[in-house]
Amino acid sequence: MSDDTTPTDRPDRPDRPDRSEAPLHLSRGGVSLVLGRDAGGIPVVLHWGAALGDLDDAALTAIMAAREPGAARSSYDLPRRTGLVPDGTRGFSGTPALAGHRVGGNAGAATPSLVDWVIDVADASLTCTSTDDEAGWEVQVELGLDDAGLLHARTSVTNTADGDLHLASVLTALPVPARAGELLDLTGRWCKERTPQRHPWVQGTHRRDSRRGRTGHDATLLMVAGTPGFTFGRGEVWAVHTAWSGNHTTYAERTPEGECLLGGGELLSPGEVVLAPGETYDSPRLLCSWSGAGLDPLSHRLHAHLRAVTPRARGERPVIANTWEAVYFDQSLDRLTELADVAASVGVERFVLDDGWFLGRRADTAGLGDWTVDPTVWPEGLGPLVDHVTGVGMEFGLWVEPEMVNPDSETARNHPERVLRGHADPPITWRHQQVLDLQDDGAYADLREALLALLDGLDIAYLKWDHNRDLTDATHDGRPAVHGQTLAAYRLLDELRAAHPALEIESCSSGGARVDAEVLARTDRIWPSDTIDPLERQHLQRWTSLLVPPELMGSHVGGPTSHTTGRTHGLRYRAATALLHWFGIEWDMTSLDEAGLAELGSWIALHKQVRPLIGTGTLVHPDHPDPALMVTGVVAADRSEAWYVVATVGATDTQHPAPLRVTGLDPGRTYRLTEELPPPPGGADLTDAWSADGAELPGRLLHEVGVALPVLDPEEARVLRVVAVD
Repeated sequence: MSDDTTPTDRPDRPDRPDRSEAPLHLSRGGVSLVLGRDAGGIPVVLHWGAALGDLDDAALTAIMAAREPGAARSSYDLPRRTGLVPDGTRGFSGTPALAGHRVGGNAGAATPSLVDWVIDVADASLTCTSTDDEAGWEVQVELGLDDAGLLHARTSVTNTADGDLHLASVLTALPVPARAGELLDLTGRWCKERTPQRHPWVQGTHRRDSRRGRTGHDATLLMVAGTPGFTFGRGEVWAVHTAWSGNHTTYAERTPEGECLLGGGELLSPGEVVLAPGETYDSPRLLCSWSGAGLDPLSHRLHAHLRAVTPRARGERPVIANTWEAVYFDQSLDRLTELADVAASVGVERFVLDDGWFLGRRADTAGLGDWTVDPTVWPEGLGPLVDHVTGVGMEFGLWVEPEMVNPDSETARNHPERVLRGHADPPITWRHQQVLDLQDDGAYADLREALLALLDGLDIAYLKWDHNRDLTDATHDGRPAVHGQTLAAYRLLDELRAAHPALEIESCSSGGARVDAEVLARTDRIWPSDTIDPLERQHLQRWTSLLVPPELMGSHVGGPTSHTTGRTHGLRYRAATALLHWFGIEWDMTSLDEAGLAELGSWIALHKQVRPLIGTGTLVHPDHPDPALMVTGVVAADRSEAWYVVATVGATDTQHPAPLRVTGLDPGRTYRLTEELPPPPGGADLTDAWSADGAELPGRLLHEVGVALPVLDPEEARVLRVVAVD
């Protein structure tokens, strides 16, 4: 047998097509994307990352030549690159971007081979289109950089042949350099959302699938690849986010040939998306972010996008009082008006009536689906409560869970066919509830009218929109239903907002199980977790902020003992944890004495002082070598002011803490440091630089050298304000 690795035994390479066309260079927001064509004319991403500056055609052509691979031995006879659409028909050995099969007509090839590409360029975006007439697929890939340097990518498929095209997979993927040798993604569970996990990026596919019918408590917001040891402030990192609220996948793949890809898309069940001739499927958007200085700048690009698309972009969010952990299901007009009076007296601006107000809802076992006010509890309706709340100067909000139904409800009894199911018997219940089939025309219409009746009849500024179970055995008209259910939920949100443009909506899903960029394009804030234990919140808010800016993340001050964990914390720790986010109270404030109300009011006033920065500033997480210390900061856009919360999250105090390097400031300016709301007499001693009287230090020194920290007890928090003095 001949030695097939001998170079002289390999056939000559055929002549290559003319590749005089220079690669395309998109650059915006400190990021560059370079797209060229390989020897066969296939689009190839040559660079996604740091801005490359002004490049002429000669320089771009040189990049293409410099990246030309050789032909491996005992392999394909031509050099092979991974194209814009990873394609097994051209020798890619990893996960193919496209998969499907055809039923009826001329079946032809099941998977497209995309060779002849047309590329259209407009400003900092481009559209690549190719058609495989034999397979009957037209594929379009859109790539564009926004002003912040965030890369938006999407793949669309059109059926161009006879017979139905059943889609199995439509993914979008981008290459990253091999130096990105470490992966970070997130997992979790109820009340423990967004828990980080890190590991080396080895050969194979690290894939995070969610088949829950919603984003999921365990879903990874981002798949991050970076140079080993990257932190919030150090290292080169790349990340992708699949912007979709239903079943989805996000993955990192390193092939034996050395290709490194980050990708994602919708997770489709067999028969879920079937394209008739001429129909088109648009994948979810893949949001792709790069940073050369750690996770914080990577997140800033995502924050800029979400701030631009959230329906009611504004700098300040009203302080909320939510009634759930204050009264639970024990509702009456007298009790709630008393709570509203106390809330208004300490500076609350929006009063939200949570679960328990609608027909038959005395516990979580009944009533979902019957969205009319329960006359046994509210004989005069909710009008008197709404009038009282607005009369004391607050807005009124209401909890709903429109996508669900209790078996013990008039809706389920009168319309059992509206329960989403795949078999004659409904799925196992979850919190005593099932899913309402929003693809059923009658169910959708009745629900829409019930919600509009509430919004039309009452002065409601805000809906807390909950979604308290996974979708299980979900089928509509004989097909898997998650895709259609997700689109129907989006449609309902869009129609309610069109009818009431000033309405604000919170995305809650057993806490943080529906957190993604697509639902945030239709809502005004997310509820990151059902736990408001501040120790848990310190961790999960930090990692949720990889995607979500702080003003879109609800954070409440609960009672001294946590409802979900049983831990007890002082007001300082609870309030400081919520300070730099969308601030709220979820506590029976009628139980507080005058001194307690005054202390709570001082924290609300402090939040209102920093609030203008939260929605417009830059979120930072200064790295600190002690894992028991967690630092969160918000820096004004012009770097004239910043606020930092320093919290201990370990089981021991910080007897000898390392200096805190204060990041995000202008190195050329001088700043005064003061501690806000310092501890009462008898608290830990302050350092000279961390004092109520203030100290002046250059920004460069604060960043490069840092300042000493006071000795901190376990689960204690302090607030530092930094203001430019020049």
